[in-house]
Amino acid sequence: MSETQKIINSTADLMDKAIVHLDNELSKIRAGKASAAMLDGIFVDYYGTMTPLSQIANVTSADARTLTIQPWEKPLLHPIEKAIATSNLGVNPQNDGNIIRLNFPPLTEERRKQLVKQTKDEGEHAKVSVRTIRKESNDQVKKLVKDGVPEDEGKVAETKIQELTDKFVKKVDEVLSAKEKEIMTV
Repeated sequence: MSETQKIINSTADLMDKAIVHLDNELSKIRAGKASAAMLDGIFVDYYGTMTPLSQIANVTSADARTLTIQPWEKPLLHPIEKAIATSNLGVNPQNDGNIIRLNFPPLTEERRKQLVKQTKDEGEHAKVSVRTIRKESNDQVKKLVKDGVPEDEGKVAETKIQELTDKFVKKVDEVLSAKEKEIMTV
C-alpha cells in the first residue's frame, strides 16, 4: 500500500470517528422521549472523585417522559440530586429517599427551536472537524510530494481526500436533518 493510500485510509477513519462523535453528542439532546443517554455527561462527586452517573447508579426509563435513578449506595442520593440540579437538563430531580425521579415536561415550540439550534451547532462542530482532518491530510500529502512522491499521485490523493470530505459533510447534513425532524415531531 502506498503512503498516499495510507493517508487516504487514515482520513476516512478519522472522518468516520467525527460522525460517531456527532451521533454521541446528538443522543444527549432530548428529542421527545427521555433516555438514559441524556445523563451521560453528568458527573457526580463520589467520595472526592468526579464519577460518571452511570457508574454509581442504575438509570432506567420508566416511561416516555420519566427517568428513574437508583444509586447503588444510599448516601449518594444527595450528590446525584445536586449534580443533576446543576447540569443544564432543565428538570428538577425528585428524591423520595430511595430513588430519584426526573419528569421531563412536554417540549414547547420554543424549546424545540432551541434544541434544533443546539443540534445545528453540534453539526457545525462536526463539519469543522471534517475540514480540519482534510487540511491535515492534504498537508501530509504535500509533504510526501516534497519528499519525492510523484506530483500526479499527490494530486490524485488530494482529489480523493476532497471526495471523502464532501461525502462526510453530506453525511453530517443527513444526520442533522434526521435529528431536527425527530425534535420537531410532536
